[in-house]
Amino acid sequence: MTREKRASVLTVEDDDAIRALIGGVLSTECDMRSARDGATALRVAAETLPDLILLDVGLPDTDGFDVCRRLKANPLLAEIPVIFLTSRTSSTDEVDGLDAGGIDYITKPINPAILRARVRNQFELKRSRDALARMARLDGLTGISNRRTFDDLLLREWRRQARTGQPIAVIMMDVDHFKQFNDTYGHGAGDDCLKQITRAAEGALQRPADIIARYGGEEFVALLPDTGLDGAMAVAEGIRAAIVTLAIPHARSSAASHVTISLGVACAVPTAESDPAALVKTADGQLYAAKSEGRNRAKGIEQA
Repeated sequence: MTREKRASVLTVEDDDAIRALIGGVLSTECDMRSARDGATALRVAAETLPDLILLDVGLPDTDGFDVCRRLKANPLLAEIPVIFLTSRTSSTDEVDGLDAGGIDYITKPINPAILRARVRNQFELKRSRDALARMARLDGLTGISNRRTFDDLLLREWRRQARTGQPIAVIMMDVDHFKQFNDTYGHGAGDDCLKQITRAAEGALQRPADIIARYGGEEFVALLPDTGLDGAMAVAEGIRAAIVTLAIPHARSSAASHVTISLGVACAVPTAESDPAALVKTADGQLYAAKSEGRNRAKGIEQA
């Protein structure tokens, strides 16, 4: 069984004794890193992306509130929770810390039991937030990426391929006559059909970098980085054949006596000026052509 990754904590504190105390309390369950000033803290945070930052309010080069504001202004670091360490106890200081983006306060002198409890609470909250974020990126029925995730991945790959000059391909897929399938066999059978199609389509992908997502309803989409038209058409045909092999009966389909899919393929070499949405639109046009020609087939084009 895979061991859960240990959480990491960055302690930003110029007092050696306090840093040693924090390390002694937390090091048995966390990977510890430290910084003595604000500039070092920002650098180490960017390099290591800790799960939690314990940030002293009074630092040699700046105050912790300013460091926190700079952390929150960096998209890479903004989601890291910050707990302030301070000997200040006024409500004004607490408000300043919360306004700067901190989530909690630990007052000095530090009580080890309170430190451990506060840190554990924040890790539990972070795990819950991370789990919710993962769920928000997955399709609830099939467990694969949803449309939002696909759009994000497409944009990321588009930018990368614009730098490398390599092609990227998109495959749009639609289950043939799926409404009639639901009307005939029921929505429960329809859900099971989509799950089987998902597993078969994923099995037909050829590389770890290739992903398939549910685009909506009975529509799916595949993203194939570093893939030209011939390679994408081969993957599309493999997916189509895998669905046929499932042999799921479909008495009301005009394409076959079993469930089939139609596929539209488009590929392009991205540029900084071109729009990835145009590639999806081109693939969707090819999907429409495949349906018009009788369904249960793939049509593809290389986008100029």
